This record gives sequence, structure tokens and C-alpha cells, in this order.
Amino acid sequence: MSAEESLARAEQLLARLEAARAELEQLSDADDAERALGVLGELAELSKAIEEELQRAKREAEVDAEP
Repeated sequence: MSAEESLARAEQLLARLEAARAELEQLSDADDAERALGVLGELAELSKAIEEELQRAKREAEVDAEP
């Protein structure tokens, strides 16, 4: 996977993270603790996946920059 592909994937994951964050905000108003916990778990997983994609992009960029 190229650095550009990893960055694009990270951007997709970031959009999903933002949607989950917005859902969590709505759930705080609805007082749905069980679903809120599920969304928090999803946020944690998405954050980890974003970090992995950014690290992959960094590694790929470093490999591409080597002479």
C-alpha cells in the first residue's frame, strides 16, 4: 500500500470517527448509556486504526524517499 493510499484510508477512518463522536454527543442527550459505551469502544478502535494507517503512511514515505 502506498503512502497516499494509507493517508486516504486514514481520512476515511477519521470521517467515521467524527460520525461516531457526533453520535456519542447525541446519545449523551438521550441518556442511552449502553449504546454510549458501544460508541466509545468504536471510537477507541477507530483511533487505533487511524494511528496504524498514519504509521504505515510514514513508513511508506520513508521507503519512497530512500535513494
